[in-house]
Amino acid sequence: MTIATTIIDYLQQHRIPYSVVAHDHSGSSRQTVSSAHVPPERFAKAVIFLDKRGYLMAVVPGNRYVSVRTLSEKLGRELSLAEEQRIAPVFGDCDPGAIPPLGPAYGMETILDDSLVGQPEIYFEAGDHEELIQVSGEDFLRLMSHARHGQFSH
Repeated sequence: MTIATTIIDYLQQHRIPYSVVAHDHSGSSRQTVSSAHVPPERFAKAVIFLDKRGYLMAVVPGNRYVSVRTLSEKLGRELSLAEEQRIAPVFGDCDPGAIPPLGPAYGMETILDDSLVGQPEIYFEAGDHEELIQVSGEDFLRLMSHARHGQFSH
């Protein structure tokens, strides 16, 4: 696969300039940042949760983990990690496990961890396991303008 069509359309719709960073095939965020030689604190990754209200995408840096308890308390929800096979249809133009952290592009409620705010540049999955998208930190925040913000990672 190549860059997800939904992501290209979303970037173009918002007139966001971007670069593509190719890297060796990777199966995890840790492998991706190592292979692509990008700082993990500038790599935005998506973690998908589910509760009775539906899906929620949490976006955190590659060197941090979501505190499900903190996030659930902050939002007043009982969140649990969504199963990959259940969310695959939502991200039909992406390889499994290579979900771009742009929930708004897919109509998904999204919350952005505050630790990504202020980064000079952000890298994120393009929808496959061999390419990243690079945008300025300011442009990434524009793409996430409808997402909630908070501190919920460690």
